[in-house]
Amino acid sequence: MQVRDILAMKGETVFSIAPDDLVAEAVAAMVAKDSGSLVVMQAQRMVGMLTFREVLAELSRRGGSLGDARVAELMLGEPVAGHPADTVEQLRQLMIDRQVRYLPVVEDGRLLGVLSFRDVARAVINQASFENRLLKSYIKNWPEDEAAQSAPGRDG
Repeated sequence: MQVRDILAMKGETVFSIAPDDLVAEAVAAMVAKDSGSLVVMQAQRMVGMLTFREVLAELSRRGGSLGDARVAELMLGEPVAGHPADTVEQLRQLMIDRQVRYLPVVEDGRLLGVLSFRDVARAVINQASFENRLLKSYIKNWPEDEAAQSAPGRDG
């Protein structure tokens, strides 16, 4: 399975915010959209990512108040990105190695979507379930004469 397959299942909806917006506005958007990340866009170009991790770190630094903090102050300026031709295994390893839970998918400089670690886990489970059903179907429809010939302890 490739990243493009996961995007096709999930859809290409991207939640974004501008770098000059207040972090408090970003938090409100994350809550409203039930999303742990926002793509930071400027002039229709991705310039960064903001996740709940950066927001929580800022809250800790500021003693629990975001005040007038701007998205540009907290965002990851050059987020690691996946490519639609990457395999699920490559994507999963990249997310683990770089310790990211949200990964933009980019092709030819164009943002195609954002995948979360949960999206990847769901795709792996769906793929395993599909393969399991195929194997069960194959075994169930195994030809009788082949099964008898390959069974251990049988004299053919």
